[in-house]
This record gives sequence, C-alpha cells and structure tokens, in this order.
Amino acid sequence: MIKTVGVIGAGTMGNGIAQVFAQAGFQVVVQDVAEKALDRGRAAIEKSLAKFVEKGKLDAASREAALGRVVFTTSLDGFAAADYVVEAAFEERETKRALFAKLDQLVRPGVMLTSNTSSISITTLAAATRRPDLVLGMHFMNRCRS
Repeated sequence: MIKTVGVIGAGTMGNGIAQVFAQAGFQVVVQDVAEKALDRGRAAIEKSLAKFVEKGKLDAASREAALGRVVFTTSLDGFAAADYVVEAAFEERETKRALFAKLDQLVRPGVMLTSNTSSISITTLAAATRRPDLVLGMHFMNRCRS
C-alpha cells in the first residue's frame, strides 16, 4: 500500500505533482538540490492551495492538512521510507541515470521508480537499476492552478 510518495524536483512539475499527492492524502517528501529551489516549490504549493480556498474549491482545513503532509529536503535519505517515487528533475540523461542508480540503492525492494521525463528513454533509466521491471514513465501535465 502506498502511504509515502517521494518527489524529486521542486520545480514547476515537481511541486505540482507533490501538491496533487498531498491533496489526495499521501505523505510527500520533496527533494531538490538547493534550499532556494525548495523554498520556491513550497511557496508555489502554498499559493496554489490558497487560490483553491479563495475560489471555494478547497476549505482552509483541507489546505492546512495538505500542507502538513509535505516535507521539503535537500537529502535523498527520506526516500528510504517512500512507497512510490516520482522523478521530475532537470531533463538531462546522465543526471537522471545517476539518480535512478542511487534511488535503486536507497529505496526498498519492490518500490516503483517513475520518471516524468518527456524526452529520455525509460529503458535507459531502468537500465541504471536492478529493478527495470519497476521503472515507469509517468507523464504529468502542467496545469493551471487557479
């Protein structure tokens, strides 16, 4: 059963993915390489949820609950407890391959690793792991948050 989702990348796609999972009730760990990127990601989620409240699409308690389910970090260590991982990092092949190799060592056996890539072969990313059968391309679309 999936309870905790790890999201790599706090940019536009990553923070949007994290928000959707948090609103759906999952615990979310968002990782990025710099605190500044995490701060921007956190601010984007807060702003988006505030707009939902303002427009009556979400109540204030649900907004606070969703925000409370998201943890931001520069470390991948929190992914050891993840039940599902979504990678939405910078679109660079070797960076992603190295990341998938590291995740393969860090997360429990049986945890699915997914990528939001739109241009890099999933087979290439899967080959960097010992679990190629559990590597999936999962493309999220950037949506208007208001």
